[in-house]
Amino acid sequence: MGDVTIYHNPACSTSRRTLALLRERGVEPTVIEYLKTPPDKATLAGLLEALKLAPSQFMRRKSKLVGELGLDQTGVPEFCYLAAMVSHPELIERPVVVTPRGVRIGRPPESVLEILE
Repeated sequence: MGDVTIYHNPACSTSRRTLALLRERGVEPTVIEYLKTPPDKATLAGLLEALKLAPSQFMRRKSKLVGELGLDQTGVPEFCYLAAMVSHPELIERPVVVTPRGVRIGRPPESVLEILE
């Protein structure tokens, strides 16, 4: 299967398991280590649109940065979440797999199977 991309964090066990699952299925994806090569605002917005998620739904809530940036308060506008993820890519939920059949967050890793050919 061609044209598969994974936004990957090698320090994340779920991201590593998702990448391994793709490779077990014979897929060698383009690996983007998004902490080293962060997606820009337009790319993030495109992923969100494909996932049908609001920026607040795509943010890793476990990060201490969420509180430090005030993103744990009620009434935060969605554009603030998007801006925070652009400035602090560690806030992006991971891993994200993109194929011609769609985009999925690999939580759990098996969720990406539905977009593989």
